[in-house]
Amino acid sequence: MESIRLPRFKRASEIASMQLTERDRDVIRHVHRHRFLRSTQITGLIGDSPAQLLRRLQRLFHHGYLERPRAQVDYFHRGGSQPIVYGVGSKGAAFLRQDSGSVRRDLNGSQKNRGIGRLFLEHALLISDVMVELELACRKSGRVRLLTGDQIPLPDELRNHREPFRWRVTLNNRQKLGLIPDPVFALEFADPPLGRNRAFFFLEADRATMPVIRQNLSQTSFFRKLLAYQATWRLGIHHSPFGFPRFRVLTVTSSPQRMVNLVTACRGLERGHGLFLFADRRSLARVDPLNYDWKSGRSPETARLIDSG
Repeated sequence: MESIRLPRFKRASEIASMQLTERDRDVIRHVHRHRFLRSTQITGLIGDSPAQLLRRLQRLFHHGYLERPRAQVDYFHRGGSQPIVYGVGSKGAAFLRQDSGSVRRDLNGSQKNRGIGRLFLEHALLISDVMVELELACRKSGRVRLLTGDQIPLPDELRNHREPFRWRVTLNNRQKLGLIPDPVFALEFADPPLGRNRAFFFLEADRATMPVIRQNLSQTSFFRKLLAYQATWRLGIHHSPFGFPRFRVLTVTSSPQRMVNLVTACRGLERGHGLFLFADRRSLARVDPLNYDWKSGRSPETARLIDSG
């Protein structure tokens, strides 16, 4: 059966039986944590032989532990070789419900992974691109550990919330805005004293689908998002309820020109410019994100995440 070419996006009616290995379990955990991962990213995170892992991913898909979202089908019509994107399948979700070491939230979302749209998938992949590169850079550094949102200690009243990092702010005593960062993460440094060795970040993946500025704050814009984060800082929401001593907002966007436009918009804030750091995706991909010179909203300053500790 292994020598027969299996369908790419349709599960085979007959497939050799399999038993989950510990490596398989790690694959499912990683995919769930990031929502979607390319096969190349899974290989990097697991650190195994690419050829062997690709064969295992194929079997995990055909047995229902992983999904291959159909929104990626267009990528393969362009020609050339493309890494396949994976999400968690129904059997993978069943495993995670029984796995005491796994992320618990949003397991029901695995049922929708196959049918998500292309725009949603591309946004999710931009997030996973940044987070995987960050995790691999932390491993390489030897002195920094990445803590994802599920690993960050939270107060009791937030710990069991389905979306603990969702909150509202009020602008000018009247305009109410909601915020849900793409992911939330912390960098834990080996050197500073305990209690002062973590830096907290909210990440925004910007694919230039939203206007930078609009005249009316009731309409979505990136500047409105900047105002909401500024209000978060001003109101001390990072202190209570989250318990963060400080935070910064990282924005990874689609092009150098879009980044310039976002930095320019950031200058329109009355204060809090230093909270915001910006990068364009292509430039960030050339350097590990810990040592990249992120453009500060307090232009022309730059900052490196490795110096956050």
